[in-house]
Amino acid sequence: MHTYSIGQAARLLGVSSDTVRRWADAGRVATHLDGSGRRLIDGRDLAAFCVEVGQGGMDQEDADGTARTSARNAFPGIVTAVKLGDVAAQVEIQSGPHRLVSLLTREAVEELGLEVGMPATARVKSTNVHVDRRS
Repeated sequence: MHTYSIGQAARLLGVSSDTVRRWADAGRVATHLDGSGRRLIDGRDLAAFCVEVGQGGMDQEDADGTARTSARNAFPGIVTAVKLGDVAAQVEIQSGPHRLVSLLTREAVEELGLEVGMPATARVKSTNVHVDRRS
């Protein structure tokens, strides 16, 4: 399961770390402590919270500042739903106030290892939505 630090969650939600701490203290989003005493949020919990508040985006570049594709209109965010069929799959990503839904093959979802709570980027080109897994 992917987990997020308070700072990472704040960047995803577009708010300050203090705001995320206040939300956690108020019980709006569940946290737990790691071995070092840092507060972490499980990806599934953060995904549910993102849907609830209609927030989500991440930076449009990888951590090292490099883009991984030439497609424009990137919507970095968090996977909020994965529905697998026999052949096709549906993946939902919350990116800021935007909820993006992509239909792709089950094989593609499995190869990317997509699951609720993971960071991902939806890339929209014309009428197609491409999904990039973020680490």
